Amino acid sequence: MSILDRINKPNDIKNIDRQELPVLAEEIREFLIESVSKTGGHLASNLGCVELTMALHRVMNLPKDKIVWDVGHQSYVHKILTGRKEEMKNLRQLGGMSGFPKTSESPCDVFNTGHSSTSISAALGMACARSMKGTDEKIAAVIGDGAFTGGMVYEAINNMAVIKTGCLVILNDNEMSIDQNVGGMSKYLNNLRVGQQYNDFKGHVEKTLLHIPVVGEKLAKGIKRSKDSIKQMLVPGMFFEELGVTYIGPIDGHDTDVMEATFRKALQLDRPILVHVKTIKGKGYRYSEKYPSYFHGVDAFDVATGKVLAKKKNLSYTGVFARKLVELGRENPNIVAITAAMSKGTGVSAFAKEFPDRAYDVGIAEEHAVTFAAGLAAAGLTPVVAIYSSFLQRAYDQILHDVCLQKLHVIFAIDRSGLVGADGDTHQGIFDTAYLSHIPNLVIIAPKNRYELTKAMEWAVGYDGPVAIKYSRGEAYYGLKSIQTPFECGKSEIICKGSGAAVIAVGDMVIEAEKLYNRCLVDHREITFVNARFVKPIDTDLVDELAQTHKVFIIMEDGIKHGGYGAMVEEYIAEKGYDINVYTAAIDDMYVQHGKVNELLKLLKLDADSVYEKLCDMLGQ
Repeated sequence: MSILDRINKPNDIKNIDRQELPVLAEEIREFLIESVSKTGGHLASNLGCVELTMALHRVMNLPKDKIVWDVGHQSYVHKILTGRKEEMKNLRQLGGMSGFPKTSESPCDVFNTGHSSTSISAALGMACARSMKGTDEKIAAVIGDGAFTGGMVYEAINNMAVIKTGCLVILNDNEMSIDQNVGGMSKYLNNLRVGQQYNDFKGHVEKTLLHIPVVGEKLAKGIKRSKDSIKQMLVPGMFFEELGVTYIGPIDGHDTDVMEATFRKALQLDRPILVHVKTIKGKGYRYSEKYPSYFHGVDAFDVATGKVLAKKKNLSYTGVFARKLVELGRENPNIVAITAAMSKGTGVSAFAKEFPDRAYDVGIAEEHAVTFAAGLAAAGLTPVVAIYSSFLQRAYDQILHDVCLQKLHVIFAIDRSGLVGADGDTHQGIFDTAYLSHIPNLVIIAPKNRYELTKAMEWAVGYDGPVAIKYSRGEAYYGLKSIQTPFECGKSEIICKGSGAAVIAVGDMVIEAEKLYNRCLVDHREITFVNARFVKPIDTDLVDELAQTHKVFIIMEDGIKHGGYGAMVEEYIAEKGYDINVYTAAIDDMYVQHGKVNELLKLLKLDADSVYEKLCDMLGQ
């Protein structure tokens, strides 16, 4: 029996002999590599925090004690150590285990974390509640160095210094987030190399002084100012201490004994403490150590070669965007690109390679990215802000107040819009239309295919005002190549003209609508097939025209129904008093779980077959 086989429930790791821990770490890494190679997932970050997680689990009593993970994709080892090893075979699969902490999945998952920089705030809230209730559970937050580019971290630390309750923050420093870290905090953390020696030295001096009879305590207090000045010179970590948080480290993140001793002592103290732990992202698998960004989030792969098993696909929408952005950048020197710690993921890296002085990675700081873009636009440039849909939510106020109120020419390239699949409810880009559509001055475009995405980008560069272009994750659609209707603001495209029923599809849902249309043709039913193209403003002229000859409207979108495109069309039809039976195939008031996109479409009844059945019901056939 392997050592890992002896861990089947929370706290089992405490029964493992200390000398067996290095073997256990090796077994966990082998298990992670084998499991993720079959399901895909976040590999490099989890390989890097094996010993850290083991040490934390040995000093804490779960689920009584609380661990908040930031970002949650580094929680696989935590899941294994809390009795969910067998569920790894269904990781990120429909109905299977999530790739992020889920309170619904285990009492050992105490907070759902899918976005960055949130853990300290959540952990501090739990620690404060503990103090108010008079209980004694221990609270820890594990946060990556990449998350320290997010401003919410400093808001939390600032508040932590005032509350002063016991809360352990573990900074898992692997010198990377998804891409290479950027900014002043990254440079600052790179200078934290003094180690535990100073902390030991400080404690020894203080202890010695306090033992001097009569004058010892006064002497110790008297040199405090000098001591802090010395520390300021010797230890860059004084930055955290100045904010009111005791700093310890950096310590070796692959030495379980050192971490266990450090965490145990830190958790005994009733004050906020930050332990700086140095780890190697991807440790234990040569390919992930060499290419940590590639193995941050990876599809199923061959363990022997490190190569992804999926067949080569057509260019992704991100790839189409990246190529076109470079092309536009060559033509227009005023175009600049901005991303928030996702340069490769958004395709901005290609633009940055050709125009390094016109590309900005601001770190995990979406709010700053948007207002920074507003400043660039106010000064006459044309900023393109490329951010994933679910991350752009963080910058809602900045979009509304700093960009759209002033009608500044900022282009939002919203990647991962709609259903994204295996990353689940924290990453589904299903809310963007709802949270953007009611903002005045903002134009929203949802291209139907790769060709229309390039046209949308050309149009947005020439437009004088804020524009959002939303497109899905994954392979770009190559079908329906022709653009029959001139690209004009608020104008939809009639792909096929029929009568009786009209199907209007938004963005990626044009693919399902095309399947629906073709099935209707087989049944000798010629319906009208429309590509919405502009989500806002809606094409009211087209609605007016279709209302004269169509009694049924089917609207298809892979976003939330309330506040979506369909809701806007339905509202217009009601205002005009048209006698039209409207059905909006969209997502109800809910969060959507993880799974393959085609599985989710069927689950949500947004696939062509489900909508076809609804159409038949509406037509009475």
